[in-house]
Amino acid sequence: MAAPLPIAWLNGEFVALAEARISPLDRGFLFADAVYEVLPVYNGRPFLFNAHIGRLERSLNALGMETPLTRAEWATLLTELIRRNGPGDQYVYIQVSRGAEFGRNHAPNPALSPTIFLMSSPLSALDEAVRKCGVDAVTVPDERWARCDIKSTSLLPNILAKGAAARAGATEAILLAEGHLREGSSSAVLTVRNGVIYAPPEGNEILPSTTRALALELARRLDIAIRLEPVAESDLRSADEIMLGFATRGVLPVCRLDGQPVGRGEPGPIWTQLQTAFEGYRAAVQPLPIHLEA
Repeated sequence: MAAPLPIAWLNGEFVALAEARISPLDRGFLFADAVYEVLPVYNGRPFLFNAHIGRLERSLNALGMETPLTRAEWATLLTELIRRNGPGDQYVYIQVSRGAEFGRNHAPNPALSPTIFLMSSPLSALDEAVRKCGVDAVTVPDERWARCDIKSTSLLPNILAKGAAARAGATEAILLAEGHLREGSSSAVLTVRNGVIYAPPEGNEILPSTTRALALELARRLDIAIRLEPVAESDLRSADEIMLGFATRGVLPVCRLDGQPVGRGEPGPIWTQLQTAFEGYRAAVQPLPIHLEA
């Protein structure tokens, strides 16, 4: 993983990332009482800006926190952070915690000022080896809490799952619960059977993925059939194709699951169509400025 870019933003100021500091009494540090968002940036412009900031707003609302900035203010801040960190594709990490107080108190304090932090990191292009051979994934039990639709910084089960994937030499861990597919440890999961895309419906069990939403919209434009319904583990294992949706990597084909080939063991035709459409969509929207919805 490439080192992050040098300039960050913390509580109203641009600072050198290496010198950024928060209080050890911050509730994000003590309780993971915080939410986060990750936005890819292509050619200097945030991608799917409204979708990502909208998800951040929903997560804050679910924690009973007010959105600290308007969308216009977020847009201005992101644009300046990107400019200061120079050219090239990158991704911006945003974290908002409830703030810090003098002491450790489980009960949320509504009088606190939030801690707002942003940094950016280089964003790599899709590796040619992935285009040709796909990636590996493993399955693990889903041991997370009951509100996975909130993009909370409370990620210990996700970290443990990703560690299991890394030890197996895989890119991602796919989470299973009660015999059904949930999502990846840091990705959305789509499956394909007989030319139809199947994916779990949105709910508290999975994060509403911006990349998945775009992939499904592109599939509709391509007249690819979609079924949003529970996906049994057996259907996952017998799928013709499995795809992972990452904000920072787009949609990746899984060609081996728990060491066994997925379909023919190579990127499939549905992924190929979606990848071409994704790259075309991304190129088409980049000349446009950030669009702020009312």
